[in-house]
Amino acid sequence: MNGYWDGPKPEPQVRVIEEMREVLADPGCTSDQPLYFMYRDLARSESDREWLRQQHVRYDITVIPSRTLCGEYVKTKGHYHTANPAGILYPEIYEVLSGTGHYLLQTEDAGDVVMLVGSAGDKILIPPGYGHVTINPAGSDLVMANLVSTEFSSNYGPYIDQQGAAYYEMEGGALVKNPRYPDAPPVRYCDPVEVPELRIERGVGLYDLIGHPRSVAFLNHPEQFMEIFAGVTGGCLLVR
Repeated sequence: MNGYWDGPKPEPQVRVIEEMREVLADPGCTSDQPLYFMYRDLARSESDREWLRQQHVRYDITVIPSRTLCGEYVKTKGHYHTANPAGILYPEIYEVLSGTGHYLLQTEDAGDVVMLVGSAGDKILIPPGYGHVTINPAGSDLVMANLVSTEFSSNYGPYIDQQGAAYYEMEGGALVKNPRYPDAPPVRYCDPVEVPELRIERGVGLYDLIGHPRSVAFLNHPEQFMEIFAGVTGGCLLVR
């Protein structure tokens, strides 16, 4: 996180193997190293923090070291989001600060499985209705920021019940299908999208959205912005 954050830095939440075993390709895998670090609810100043509170939005940074676990690239645990008062699942947005991230998205029935590949500067928009796992497939740390509604909560249950996502990404990049999803389709690969009207674009950091209420309103009121989500997973091709 050093070099990517110059504000107050709280102690991170640390994800360890015991919390991840139930979603790994090899649940018997062991590791004595932390798997990733989550720095929650960051703000560079009290005025920024108050603005984020007023918008009901949280800014986080996650650091995923380069590592494999019994042949599987290290990843986040995976979760779905709960629904907002309008009945739409909360979205989320990530920014890759350093490294490369593979963002594996899927609907809860795994009827659609999408991979978005992000490098430094890319924004990854998680649409309503998709769960997601972030994978570090590179030889360097993946550092990423995110903005998300403070009103949402993470639902890890479906990933735990199915021992992970529909696919595991193994060392070398092979995607191995999780046998608990026999009907899951092949993975579609999509490019990260930009939404210039909301200032979601390369060259504009997620933290730079502070002070621009419309740029973050979609995080709490996705029902008012459904058109921007259509481009995230629409029109993607089976390219691998």
